[in-house]
Amino acid sequence: GQKVMIPFIYKSTDNMMIQMLNQMGAGYSTENGSIEIFNDTTEEFLFEIAEHAESGAFSTFKISSYPGNYLNAGQCIFAVDSTAGATWMGANAPNLDIADKNIINFEIEVMELPQVDVTNPKMISQGPSVCIFNKEDNGEVLASWIFAQYLLTNEVQIAYSKTEGYVPVTEKAQNSPEYIEYLSKIGEDNDTYYDVKIKASKILIENSENTFVTPVFNGSASLRNAAGQLIESVVTSVRRGETIDGEYIERLYRETRSLYRLDDVNSSSDTSDTDFNRDLGPLPASAIALISSIGVIWLVLLVYLVKKSKKMR
Repeated sequence: GQKVMIPFIYKSTDNMMIQMLNQMGAGYSTENGSIEIFNDTTEEFLFEIAEHAESGAFSTFKISSYPGNYLNAGQCIFAVDSTAGATWMGANAPNLDIADKNIINFEIEVMELPQVDVTNPKMISQGPSVCIFNKEDNGEVLASWIFAQYLLTNEVQIAYSKTEGYVPVTEKAQNSPEYIEYLSKIGEDNDTYYDVKIKASKILIENSENTFVTPVFNGSASLRNAAGQLIESVVTSVRRGETIDGEYIERLYRETRSLYRLDDVNSSSDTSDTDFNRDLGPLPASAIALISSIGVIWLVLLVYLVKKSKKMR
């Protein structure tokens, strides 16, 4: 009885493009920063997207809205989001962004991402990273390192998994009794043990060997944005009634290269192997001091643990 139905909405079109290229064995980028996304496979994929956009079967988060909102209102059948987005999916989701009167009760199934070859699934693993940079202030660097170690503790990782739906990044946390118990309580409530959230986590754990990451280099973030923009541009153009043909794709490639300055990325990344393997000279004194201080800290901790163990005996 509703007037709106968008069968398939994708949250992250950059992930969508990168995954499809990987699944189809096509180029995206290389380790040294060469950009390969503007290829025939990408063009073929964009033509297919245009067909589904024209029929009204496909849209994106940027063009329509958050897929979970359409799903929960009964206006979408397939809503693709990250594992963290699972807390927003379903009529009983702990996080809802639409009025209660608009929620439609339905059974929800959590599935793997669409695959070109179901016998060889591939899924991108990406998200914000914690990086430690060398600074003049050794204390600041050391504090950063200690904070990173804190984030990797079981307590922090598991707590984050319970609230956000992310999977712990260390096997130690994943295999801990506390996390295994958390997964076993699936569906006990619609908050901490929300079934959709835990199902999504289990699927990711089962497919950890099928995940991949993309190379990081100066300009890799621009390339990632460009990957998603290719899809967004095609869907937008279809809605405006533009013709999607070879000439359109060529123009789209040129405009995307220019918009995200990808030619500059290619030229700055075109470095020979000898440049990467050249002798950088001895470590700076600050780096040596940092490494030494870390070693001293570990030694102090070890001595403390030994003394504590003797006292307990």
